[in-house]
Amino acid sequence: MPLYEHVFLARQDISGQQVESLVAQFKSVIEENGGSVGKIEPWGLKTLSYRIRKNRKAHFTLMNIDAPSAAVAEMERQQQLNEDILRNFTIRVDEHEDGPSAMMQKRDRDDRRDRDDRGPRRDRGPRREDREARQDESKTGGSAGDKGDA
Repeated sequence: MPLYEHVFLARQDISGQQVESLVAQFKSVIEENGGSVGKIEPWGLKTLSYRIRKNRKAHFTLMNIDAPSAAVAEMERQQQLNEDILRNFTIRVDEHEDGPSAMMQKRDRDDRRDRDDRGPRRDRGPRREDREARQDESKTGGSAGDKGDA
């Protein structure tokens, strides 16, 4: 059977528990039609690049699917009818990745990174306006405030 990676976006105002029930519902659709779901990765609530149906955030979930195309088509049809699903993407792949996906690896990397690892913050020097004022002073021989005080 063909292998698929499927990501769907659920509305921001539903709870994590409701997202899990949606996953269980779509998993049962795949299994009823002769397929199986391997790995399920909830990526969490993320900010969208642009608004989708008046939502600025969405719950992202990845599913690795091993099923006939008819089963995937039925699952996508049900997702399009469900008002809690904003978007879905399905990609056919040659093989599923072992271990966490790129999104989960990114999250782990962000959790491990600490600002103290970069060392102290360097001094940037004077601001541009300050440098320009000093250059003007050196050209005129005095400060900018001295003009016209006589």
